[in-house]
Amino acid sequence: MKKSTVKAAKTTASAKKAPAKIVKKAAAAPAKRTAAPATKAPAVKAAAAKLPATVITASIDIGFGNTLYLRGEGPGLSWDIGVALDCVSDDTWSISLPGTGKAVTYKFLINDLSWSVGADYVAESGTKVTVTPSF
Repeated sequence: MKKSTVKAAKTTASAKKAPAKIVKKAAAAPAKRTAAPATKAPAVKAAAAKLPATVITASIDIGFGNTLYLRGEGPGLSWDIGVALDCVSDDTWSISLPGTGKAVTYKFLINDLSWSVGADYVAESGTKVTVTPSF
């Protein structure tokens, strides 16, 4: 019987360990804030936003139910997918592209399928041009 009492005493002694002491660490001082270095990126974006828009107007009657599209190189343009122009009247279509400081090269399409004939059109950034494309 003595052996079982010794085991019981060891078990209760190990179960009554003292709880670990909690040590509070001193709070670290907040880091000092320094001014961020000045960059030119916001100024460039602001300057680009102030450039006047390029307005392209086409004088052509393409028939009721058709839409005139523009493809090319410039802000929002691509040679793969056309951008629809706004129908201003029966024979006037217009689009306004944001100014970028670079020339816009473009071509017209009817229903984004049939290309206008002739060379590509070029408009300087910030100008208003009116053209009469041929199909």
